[in-house]
Amino acid sequence: MVSSGTIATVVLVSVTASFPCFLYGAWYIIETEPVTWGVLVHHLKFVGTGLALTTVPMVTWMAPRLLDQLSGFAMVHAFLGAQAYAMLAFGFTGIVRIFAAKREHDLYNDYDEDVLLDEIGSDRMDHWRSRLRIGVFGYVFFWILAYLAGAARYLLMYGIVR
Repeated sequence: MVSSGTIATVVLVSVTASFPCFLYGAWYIIETEPVTWGVLVHHLKFVGTGLALTTVPMVTWMAPRLLDQLSGFAMVHAFLGAQAYAMLAFGFTGIVRIFAAKREHDLYNDYDEDVLLDEIGSDRMDHWRSRLRIGVFGYVFFWILAYLAGAARYLLMYGIVR
């Protein structure tokens, strides 16, 4: 059987490796104009990889062990992580509306720079874009806090700080 410390190290490495994926995905979508279908897919490959590197360890190892570790620090870590995913869900509500508007006007395949996103969506497009920005920023903010809490827990439980 593999020790808990070894699994914790693999989880820490996996979650740590997700951050560069998020950074590159964000940088790529921000810096690339126009956002075509190819650009969106490239962006989603990195963001999806980052989410998998974080979510798979959380679902398969962290969450099942949470109730066995009802310390205050574990609960803070879990709370911050849950807030990160809540913000991601909030952002998805904006992504869905933006994606639908761009897809309806075929802007992923036939980009027209004269068509503004505010013009093609409903009168609430600014609202949906704000939800996307708030959700992404909130996810990253809470992800970093949860990561720091988890790394501190790792050091306390398995590292040199005992």
